[in-house]
Amino acid sequence: MSKISKMFKVSSSSSSSSRPSSSSGSSSRSKHRSRSSPSPQEAINRLRETEAMLTKKQEYLESRIEQEIMIAKKNGTKNKRAALQALKRKKRFEQQLTQIDGTLSTIEFQRDALENATTNTEVLKNMGYAAKAIKGVHQNIDLDKIDSLMQDITDQQEVAQEISDSISKPFGDQFDEDELLAELAELEQEELEESMKNMGRLPSVPTIKLPSTRPSHRATSKKRVEDDHDMKKLAAWAS
Repeated sequence: MSKISKMFKVSSSSSSSSRPSSSSGSSSRSKHRSRSSPSPQEAINRLRETEAMLTKKQEYLESRIEQEIMIAKKNGTKNKRAALQALKRKKRFEQQLTQIDGTLSTIEFQRDALENATTNTEVLKNMGYAAKAIKGVHQNIDLDKIDSLMQDITDQQEVAQEISDSISKPFGDQFDEDELLAELAELEQEELEESMKNMGRLPSVPTIKLPSTRPSHRATSKKRVEDDHDMKKLAAWAS
């Protein structure tokens, strides 16, 4: 039988012998356990402290592994026994490092679960608090009073609209807009007729005969003779 099983056997026998028969003792112990149970935040802080400790242990093991590798390289050809011992120590350190990695993963998972549970508990607590507040507000509201209040608001809005319409009406003389438009059309027609009369009074055409701008027959004949003379000179020069 192992030492652990013996220890559990002894602890179970001692607890059975010292167990009281009355139910009051068990209830007092359960109350004591509930009072002594740690809070989620305390458990999270403990887990973070454990994570920090294991992280430091990781760094120490990694540095030791590097040292043992350097020792094995240094004594590889000179002292094989020392090199083998260094490699054995390196293997043990690597095994410890692997175990710490697994432990850290478990602790991280447990810490995340505790943090999520704490957050969910706080959220549910606040939601319940808000629900109670809404319920308390609704208890002080009468639906019949709401209907009458909305009817009063509608009536007051109609009264306010009537007041605004009355205030916005202009004071003084009131004119018929159709009559004003008809008068404006008459004025425009008179203006058009006046313009047509002014257009009929055009200036008279002058009777003085203007000098003709066409060249005379004599000047044209003289110009033609000069051109023929120049052409003859050009033909003689070319031949």
